[in-house]
Amino acid sequence: MSTKPSVLFVCVHNAGRSQMAAGWLRHLAGDKVEVRSAGSAPADRINPAAVEAMREVGIDITGRLPQKLERETAESSDVIITMGCGDACPVFPGKRYEDWRLDDPAGKGVDAVRPIRDEIKARVEKLLAELIPAA
Repeated sequence: MSTKPSVLFVCVHNAGRSQMAAGWLRHLAGDKVEVRSAGSAPADRINPAAVEAMREVGIDITGRLPQKLERETAESSDVIITMGCGDACPVFPGKRYEDWRLDDPAGKGVDAVRPIRDEIKARVEKLLAELIPAA
């Protein structure tokens, strides 16, 4: 059994906020954390402004595809971070939950997405410090 924590980022379309959060955690944690992301109503593709904003900081999320939130994925995650998925987010006893209230980057240009990206980075850094204090 692995002691590696698993984090699931969930938003509605799994195309912006959750993808950027997953990108940051993969980048900052390396292989120390299992990173997952999903959406309650996944989009067809990742938000191009989110892709561009992450590219600007050296993180490539172009190869990622929005995924449907599956009960098994949530159930097997240690930490579930929600970002506006509302009642579609499942709740399981014993899981650590956080709801990150962030602006939705859908339909916004890269100038509007940069502050969202930076806020996500700060939250991911805090989360990582809590999950792996020596990280």
